[in-house]
Amino acid sequence: MSTDVGMPRLLPTDDSERQVLLAAPRGYCAGVDRAVVTVEQALDLYGAPVYVRKQIVHNKHVVANLEARGAIFVEELDEVPEGETVVFSAHGVSPAVVSQAEARDLKTIDATCPLVTKVHREAVRFAREGYTILLIGHAGHEEVEGTAGEAPEQTVLVEHPDDVAGLQFPADAKLAWLSQTTLSVDETMETVRRLREKFPQLEDPPSDDICYATQNRQVAVKEIGADADLVIVVGSANSSNSVRLVEVALEAGAKASYRIDDVSELDEAWLDGVATVSVTSGASVPDHLVTEVLAFLAERGYPDARAVQTAEETLAFSLPKELHRDLKAAGRSTKTPVRV
Repeated sequence: MSTDVGMPRLLPTDDSERQVLLAAPRGYCAGVDRAVVTVEQALDLYGAPVYVRKQIVHNKHVVANLEARGAIFVEELDEVPEGETVVFSAHGVSPAVVSQAEARDLKTIDATCPLVTKVHREAVRFAREGYTILLIGHAGHEEVEGTAGEAPEQTVLVEHPDDVAGLQFPADAKLAWLSQTTLSVDETMETVRRLREKFPQLEDPPSDDICYATQNRQVAVKEIGADADLVIVVGSANSSNSVRLVEVALEAGAKASYRIDDVSELDEAWLDGVATVSVTSGASVPDHLVTEVLAFLAERGYPDARAVQTAEETLAFSLPKELHRDLKAAGRSTKTPVRV
């Protein structure tokens, strides 16, 4: 169901005052595109079924579409018959999961987003050098579980800026911070500020862990949300970056913001008295879901959307090496199409 905060102003609105602002960029990022294409290509190459550990990306429509094509999504590897092919989701897995796959003689394809893999490597390096890792993220999220699994004995989870007050370490403790890639940029930086204030010796990662797509979508929603009566965020409830977009829109000044999975969850009452509607979507959302929202608005007297461009995204990632190798051996294309 949708997440809603606040209520739009209930005032008469002249049609001539209405406008629809559409965030750009929005929707699929390079890591999501790579992961979805990986499952599609694996199905085409190996045939169904192809097993996927956890949701390949956090979007129920993407998962349902892949299920219809023959993908089987499982929570854990003991649900996969020995010797079968299994894809690791874009959120990454811990070394323990990799070992379990080897023990069950599973053919694995690692669709972990390369930006998440980068965080894993940072965790391994910090742990090797004797640091305690303060991992900023949400408990239970697959990405956090995978990153923490690289050095479980040396990782402390920090979920919220207020959690910093309760942390205690010796003055000479070697500390470093890392973060989940899909968090609120502003809240993460506030957590880091408090950590650094309490622990001046805190080491930074080599580069910002929050991914470019998460940052770009938050910048865009700030732009379209600042003067909006209503911001609609398309994305699933378990999509961390989609949920964050609702929060960022409200912090930017939007009078109301709602998260929906698709147009069927739009409530016409939300439009009462609303002049400016802004629309965006999370990084795992296919764009046809946004197009359907825009059609809903058009049918109710809102004009064609005006795109508000705040960044250009051209990044693309190559397919996982295991799949790349098999596609090449079969004489098939190994390119990852960039789709929106």
